[in-house]
Amino acid sequence: MPLPLYLLAVAVFAMGTSEFMLAGLLPDIASDLGVTVGTAGALTSAYAIGMVVGAPLAAALARDWPRRSGLLGFLLTFMAAHVVGAGTTSFPLLFATRVVAAVANAGFLAVALTAAAALVPPGRKGRALAVLLSGTTVATIAGVPGGAVLGTVFGWQAAFWAVAAVCLPAALGVLKGIPAGRVRDEAAGRPALRAELAQLTRPRLALVMLLGALVNAATFGGFTFLAPVVTGTAGLGELWVSAVLVLFGAGSFAGVTVAGRLSDRRPQLVIAAGGPLLLAGWPALAVLADAPAALFPLVFVQGALSFALGSTLITRVLYEAAGAPVLAGAYATAALNVGAATGPLIAAAALGAAGNLGPLWASGLLVAVTLLIAYPLRRTVVPAPTGTPSPPPA
Repeated sequence: MPLPLYLLAVAVFAMGTSEFMLAGLLPDIASDLGVTVGTAGALTSAYAIGMVVGAPLAAALARDWPRRSGLLGFLLTFMAAHVVGAGTTSFPLLFATRVVAAVANAGFLAVALTAAAALVPPGRKGRALAVLLSGTTVATIAGVPGGAVLGTVFGWQAAFWAVAAVCLPAALGVLKGIPAGRVRDEAAGRPALRAELAQLTRPRLALVMLLGALVNAATFGGFTFLAPVVTGTAGLGELWVSAVLVLFGAGSFAGVTVAGRLSDRRPQLVIAAGGPLLLAGWPALAVLADAPAALFPLVFVQGALSFALGSTLITRVLYEAAGAPVLAGAYATAALNVGAATGPLIAAAALGAAGNLGPLWASGLLVAVTLLIAYPLRRTVVPAPTGTPSPPPA
């Protein structure tokens, strides 16, 4: 694999770290900026809102952009947003920088997916995309807890500066490794933009997007407020927050790995087995959160189940949006981030009403709603196979 591809993955790592790292920084941000932890949790929603808006917009607008200038512009905007965020003492300004960073993140991914495939021979495009997107998985395991450690030792601003710094080698890779010419229409037979947008009116696509959003809302709702559970309910020191985030990230890696093997051919198994277990896991975590011996393994399991079920549902979005080859990824990203935007808001309300454990109970409720919708419509969510499906275009 060419070096520029790995440097693009470094940028995806920085963006994934930025998206998830606030889970370990919220108490410090809230204290420093004079807001409640629940209010600070809205920063996670701000990022998700920017991704929801930015993903389809950037995917549509970047169809014919010069790849190098598009990637570099989005990356520098993302970096600048973190520099401003690290230097501000205003919560509204920090909120605004999170939205800007998220839109830049969505735009970068929209262009990078095409650029990564163009860097390798046609027969290795799948491997190229796997390298690119591995940045997000590594972020959940290493970047997020690393950001939490930086925030604990040096202050939350240090995590923002670190994300900005990681963007520098990626920018160099874009300048040195990505061609500067304008993208030609490489898929003359692709549907018109209006036809791709019309796919959103299909009930089956709308259903799987809704289910994916609900599961992701539960995931982000519980994940965003793990820090108060660790330091408050479990009574552990702040450095233990990083350990819990590592466990959740390791679980997410395991869940995505297992689901990746099953979600194409046996999605029914993932949904039927993972759904009830995930539903039971959030209340179990709430009840046993004061016992570290139970808290740690349950966090790992919930990370695995959340990402296994969520990634399987998002895979269904890609299949159902096969008639929108350019915007399919944007629809999947939007479904994920609608959940990421609403989940922390619901969890913040539960935090105010029921204390540290409220977000965990709220996550369980969101999974229950998902299963109540999915079970009677299970044949619609996962139609009976008519042959071996082939993945939709990236």
